[in-house]
Amino acid sequence: MSKLVILDHPLIQHKLTIIRDKDTGTKEFRELVDEVAMLMAFEISRDFPVEDVEIETPVATTTCKRLAGKKVGLVPILRAGLGMVDGVIKLIPAAKVGHIGLYRDPETLKPIEYYVKLPTDVAEREFIVIDPMLATGGSASEAIRSLKKRGAKHIKLMCLVAAPEGVNVIQEEHPDVDIYLAALDEKLNDHGYIVPGLGDAGDRLFGTK
Repeated sequence: MSKLVILDHPLIQHKLTIIRDKDTGTKEFRELVDEVAMLMAFEISRDFPVEDVEIETPVATTTCKRLAGKKVGLVPILRAGLGMVDGVIKLIPAAKVGHIGLYRDPETLKPIEYYVKLPTDVAEREFIVIDPMLATGGSASEAIRSLKKRGAKHIKLMCLVAAPEGVNVIQEEHPDVDIYLAALDEKLNDHGYIVPGLGDAGDRLFGTK
């Protein structure tokens, strides 16, 4: 079973409250999503390996820690996932960014892949799949499946808010993928929206309806 991590840091929770508020405008919403993504990246990178390196400070020679060359790939699910990428890159500037585009078939309601662009060294990277919302879990599961099909071996999923239904789908279909959330919400409503949620993240990020 995959690990479910809910990041309950006070700064994350405070900013998420403003993100949820229906009166928060596009500019502030976008800025706050960026900031929360950066704070979440701090936690999601906690288990990155480090190595000893000898350096000279202005005072003495000493042994310190540095990241052990772990290659990271960020994969936002288009389009809402784009709103969280810059926040992660601020902390992991060497990460390469791929993209996966999915749309929902109007008849089957299943996600259909329409665009995939990834770094060439897929098997060597630790991928973080990014999407603000984990509702039914269909899109995230399909994106993870798409990565695995192309050789990815190490994948994490990062979302702002999730419904229990979506978490269950990921844990059942991808038990090797750990899930990182700012909040686990109550449920999905009859229209597939997360309750209480934050509305349509893509529309609120980009000012569309």
